Amino acid sequence: MRFAVLVPLVALAMAGCARPPKETELAAPVTATPAMARSYVALPEVTPRHVPRGTLAGRRLVVSSAAEIQLRPGEVILTFDDGPRKGSTESILGTLDAFNVKATFLMVGKMADSYPAVARSVADHGHSIGSHTYGHLNLAKASQEEAMADVYKGEAAVARALKGSGGALSPFFRFPYLAETGLVRASLGEQNLIVLGVQVDSQDYLKSSPQEVIDRTLARLDKRGSGIILFHDIHPVTAALLPEFLQALADRGYKVVQLVSRDPGPFGEDLVTASTQ
Repeated sequence: MRFAVLVPLVALAMAGCARPPKETELAAPVTATPAMARSYVALPEVTPRHVPRGTLAGRRLVVSSAAEIQLRPGEVILTFDDGPRKGSTESILGTLDAFNVKATFLMVGKMADSYPAVARSVADHGHSIGSHTYGHLNLAKASQEEAMADVYKGEAAVARALKGSGGALSPFFRFPYLAETGLVRASLGEQNLIVLGVQVDSQDYLKSSPQEVIDRTLARLDKRGSGIILFHDIHPVTAALLPEFLQALADRGYKVVQLVSRDPGPFGEDLVTASTQ
C-alpha cells in the first residue's frame, strides 16, 4: 500500500499516551497549513475494490471481568484509544467494516463532547465503547478524589454522546498512559468497570512511517502469538495503515475477537453497543 501526502501524520492529538493532552488538541480540529504538507499521509478510501483476502473475523467473547479476557493462540482484540475524532475515526470504521471485524473504542469524554456524531457512528457500526477519563488525566499523579471524578465525568460524557445511537456505554475502561494506582483500580472494580490492559502497543503516536508502525506491531504480536492491541483512532497515520495491517493479520492466520461486556449481575445479559451484524 502506498501512503500519499495529504493528511496530518502525528501532530494532531494526544501523542497517543505519551504526554498530557493540550486543551486545543482535545477539542478543536486541526487546520492544514502549507508548512505541514511534508508530514501528511492520505486516509484510505475503503471501497469494494479493496476486498480483503482471507477471513479475519473470529469469535465473540462475552465477559463480566478482566479475568475472563482469555485469548487463544492466534487471537487478537483491537482497541482504539483517545477518540473519537472526525475523519480518522470514520476512516477506521470503514476499514473495520470492509474486513468484517469489530473493535473496542476507549473514548475520552472531552472528545466525545466535541464529536458526538462520530461517537454515535462507532456505536451504530456495532463496536464496543468504553471510557478513558474525561480529560486524559494521568490518574497515578492525581488525588483519589480527582482521579475518580475524571473517570465519572468521562463516563457521563461518552454516555451522553451515545444517546440516540444504536447502543450504550460498556463498562470497559483503560488508564491514560497505562498509569494506575492500586487504590484507583480497586475503586474502579467496586464500580464494576472492566480495566483493559495492553499486550501489544503499536506506538502509533511516535513519529514513525505507516510501514514502521505495521512492522513494529506485527513483530511484537508474532512474538506473543496473541494479545490486546493498542491503537489510537485520533491519528491519521493509524487510519492510513489499518487496511494493510488487517490484511497482514489475515495472511498470518490471526482472528480478531469481538469483545462484549455482560451485566455483572447473576442474571446478566450481554451488553452490546449496536445490533450484532
